[in-house]
Amino acid sequence: MVSLNRDWLAEKVLAGERISPDEALELYRFPLEELGALANARRDLAKAKNYDGRGREIVTYIVDRNINYTNVCNVYCKFCAFYRTERDEDHYVLSVEQIDQKLDELTAAGGVQILMQGGHHPKLPFAWYIDLLHHIRKKYPHINIHGFSPLLHHIRKKYPHINIHGFSPPEFQHFAETFRMPLREAIFEFKKAGLGSIPGGGGEILVDRVRKKISPLKINSNQWLEVMQVAHELGLKSSATMMFGHVETIEDRIEHLQRIRDQQDRSRGFTAFICWTFQPQHTVLKVTHPTGVTEYLRTQALARIFLDNIDNVQSSWVTQGPGIGQIALKYGANDFGSVMMEENVVSSAGTTFRLDATEIESLIRDAGYEPHRRNNWYELLN
Repeated sequence: MVSLNRDWLAEKVLAGERISPDEALELYRFPLEELGALANARRDLAKAKNYDGRGREIVTYIVDRNINYTNVCNVYCKFCAFYRTERDEDHYVLSVEQIDQKLDELTAAGGVQILMQGGHHPKLPFAWYIDLLHHIRKKYPHINIHGFSPLLHHIRKKYPHINIHGFSPPEFQHFAETFRMPLREAIFEFKKAGLGSIPGGGGEILVDRVRKKISPLKINSNQWLEVMQVAHELGLKSSATMMFGHVETIEDRIEHLQRIRDQQDRSRGFTAFICWTFQPQHTVLKVTHPTGVTEYLRTQALARIFLDNIDNVQSSWVTQGPGIGQIALKYGANDFGSVMMEENVVSSAGTTFRLDATEIESLIRDAGYEPHRRNNWYELLN
């Protein structure tokens, strides 16, 4: 009887139908290879219509750079090894000159985007952020794309600047509170100054019981979703994320996915989903058994199946390593994430992997796909 039920559930997945949380829990118990095959089938269904019908064959990546503008933070998340207080000797706020140097290196490498995030600094004024965005827009009014095809001409015209993918939902709630302004106004002013899209950081697990254990001073689940709703209403796209493998249960992970899927049904603004495992080194939060590769692949595969309204799933090679990042392409992922010229948060917890564009393309080809660069909106750049 159990076998028949599983056969029926597998057929439902292959047919592209929406699955319930109870069905997701049953899928989670499938053998890993079977779950991976189902996720890969759902990947192909989601991508079949993309890129002139060639979406199944293509795996994308982006050339961008992380810029963590400050490590000063006053929410003290137990899972974070990156934050510092103003009393710590190694706390910092990047100068405009330091940020310019990073952007010069990015443009020289053909980069098209910066991922700008930082801690909840209690003293940086509103004008500091707005002036910085204006400065970047003025000094770097270009995308460094080589070639003259009609598609590239279209992209140059539509996206004439380096995209600033910045300031996660907790940061925006921090801005609204610190600057005593409505959330919508804060996001609107950042967009007007040059913000192009919003990263999905700070989601962790969207279950408040879990959030109170790992980050009691951080925003709650509804506040995270509120930022995304407002941003999407204002025309900003964003990503959605999940950090797992700490104090949450499997049911909590599924509830998190449910809330992401429900939000996407409402606002249609998520371009991609990325999940990664908690990295426990050098953090206050400790786990008895760190989450392994099998659990990562299983969770990503389940997310691909459950999130039927989000086209793109990124492989998390930054936490899992290049080899597992490549294997993840057979477990529902269609994107290899970023070249990521700089990464500070995960590496603070002791996990450091680096890849350049050539290495990423080689890994994609060896997995049997065509590598293509993209921008934040998943338009191909080559």
